[in-house]
Amino acid sequence: MAEYSAIRTGRLKLKGQKDLKPIKKHKSKKRTHEEAVAASDKEDMIKHGGWWAVQNFSQISGALAIEFGERCYIKALDNGLFVLGPPHDEGDPPAPEEIFTAFPVGETKITLKSGYGKYLGIDKNGIVVGRSDAVSALEQFEPVFQDGKLALQAANSKFVSVSPEDDSFYAQSITAGPDEILKLRCNKNLEADIESKKKNKGPIEEKGSVEQIEINYVKQFQKFQDKKMRINTESREVLKSAKAEGYLHEALLDRRSKMKSDRMCK
Repeated sequence: MAEYSAIRTGRLKLKGQKDLKPIKKHKSKKRTHEEAVAASDKEDMIKHGGWWAVQNFSQISGALAIEFGERCYIKALDNGLFVLGPPHDEGDPPAPEEIFTAFPVGETKITLKSGYGKYLGIDKNGIVVGRSDAVSALEQFEPVFQDGKLALQAANSKFVSVSPEDDSFYAQSITAGPDEILKLRCNKNLEADIESKKKNKGPIEEKGSVEQIEINYVKQFQKFQDKKMRINTESREVLKSAKAEGYLHEALLDRRSKMKSDRMCK
C-alpha cells in the first residue's frame, strides 16, 4: 500500500498531448431573482433613511411609520388627531412625531401608540384619534396583505386612508382601493428581531403573571400621595380571560377606574 500512496494522481494524459492549462470557471454575473429582490429592498430602505417596508404580520412590532405615497408619513398632533405629513427628501427617515409603537394583539391585529403615549383608535365618525390610555376593541387595527400590497382595517371594518380635503386620517371605505394602500415601515434589525421574538413576546408591561401585569400598569398611572400603591382587590380571573381574548388593556382600565388614587381614571 505504501507504493500506491507514492503515486501522483491527476488527469489522464494521452501520448503526444500538450499540457493544457486548467480551465478557470467563472461565476455567472447574472443575479438570481432572490438577489435582485434583496438588492431592491436594500435600495428602498436606504431611500427611506433605513426604514424598510414590512411584508407580513410577524414583522410588525416596535417602532413603526405609516407611509402613504412616496415618503409621506402619518403625523401625530398634540390634540389627539393625525394628518399626512409633508414629503421627505430621499434618504431622510420619518420625523419623531411620525413614529408610532406597534404591539401585536392576538394573531391578526395590532394596536398603535403615538409619541404622546396614547393609543390610536376610531371615533363614531370614522376619524382616527389618539386619546386612549388603554386598548379596547376600538383601538385595534388589522393589517391586510394581498398581492404584495397592504391596507389597514380599523375597528369599524373600514380601511384607513387620507382625506383629499385636509389630509386628515380616517377610516371610511369598506374596500381597499388605491387610496387605501399604504406601507408600514420599521427600522429594527430584522434578523435580530426574529431571534428575540422566539424568546420574548409582547411589550415589557405584559411580562409575568396577571398580578405583575396589573402592578406594571398601576405604576404608570397611579399617583402615590402617601407612597403607597393601591391595587384592586377583586378577583383577577377576568384579567386572565381578557389576556387570552385580546382585551387586557380594557379590563385593566375598568379595574383602575374603581381606584380613587388613579389620576387617569377619575
